[in-house]
Amino acid sequence: MAERHVSLPDITAARTLLQGRLHRTPLLSSRTAAKAIWVSTGVEIADGRLHLKAEHLQKTGSFKPRGALAVLASLTADERARGIITISAGNAAQGYAWAGAATGVDVTVVMPVAAVRSKLEATLAYGAEVVLHGTHIGESMERMEQLRDERGLVYISPFDHPSFIAGTGSIGLEILEDLPDVDVVVSPIGGGGLISGLAAALKELRPGVRVYGVEPERANSMHLALAAGRVVPIDPVSVADGLLAPFAGEWTLAMTRRYVDDVVLVDDPTILGGVRFAAERLKQVVEPAGAAALGALLYGRVPLRPGDCVATILSGGNIDVSRLGELVQAAAPMPPT
Repeated sequence: MAERHVSLPDITAARTLLQGRLHRTPLLSSRTAAKAIWVSTGVEIADGRLHLKAEHLQKTGSFKPRGALAVLASLTADERARGIITISAGNAAQGYAWAGAATGVDVTVVMPVAAVRSKLEATLAYGAEVVLHGTHIGESMERMEQLRDERGLVYISPFDHPSFIAGTGSIGLEILEDLPDVDVVVSPIGGGGLISGLAAALKELRPGVRVYGVEPERANSMHLALAAGRVVPIDPVSVADGLLAPFAGEWTLAMTRRYVDDVVLVDDPTILGGVRFAAERLKQVVEPAGAAALGALLYGRVPLRPGDCVATILSGGNIDVSRLGELVQAAAPMPPT
């Protein structure tokens, strides 16, 4: 079997493809967040600032269109004509729906019945067909396979595809352009499509950078896969619906093993602490999945060294605003600043 590896030339080619079609998201910074990290860990980071890659401001409200657009651009003429099908709790659904509309490819998405309503409505608004099935992604997968076979659709993973990984690598290239001295980058992990491309771009161009992934304690498919050396199916549970992958991918596992320094686990109150901090102190609305890496940093879960230049990914902002008060109430106590 050929090695599963997405190279730097793959990533730079994807970045060229995406230019002018997606936002080049800003790299925000926060002294308040850096102070909270110092209080939690005793470590003062470089310039007294935490840097935050604002992928929640990307088209569709998450990083997903970077990978989705790269995937659809790689399809053959026959595959484009047949149309694609995928599964998603919400952000990949929106990403592929938007990319399908942008490239003229029909998109069908199977989503769990309990998918966040705003994510469902946005996916429909972008023009995709949505099939609601199952209480979780695992059950949605069964329905997806049935529809794929009945309709002759092309299945595309929401995260485990080399072109998807190449597309997300563009985030790493942008971070290095804006913050060339970065020492540490922290990213959430669902199925691993984000961190795989991100880490590859960073490590190939700046080998000394340390890359950490963050997973919910009870949605730890990548952590388990790294320990076992193989994909480990799980029944994920977390408030971070965007991180509920029932397994890591074959491609993402190989790339994470190669390029990521470690994966740390956090509980839901820590994730929600990131949501609360982003809203109250950064004035940014970030969903739980998008705030997981921020929460891990704020509450001292990521190993840092004095003087580190640190960046984290705010990977999505598609929060159910009707639940925002409830989510904030369940957050860990705000770190002192």
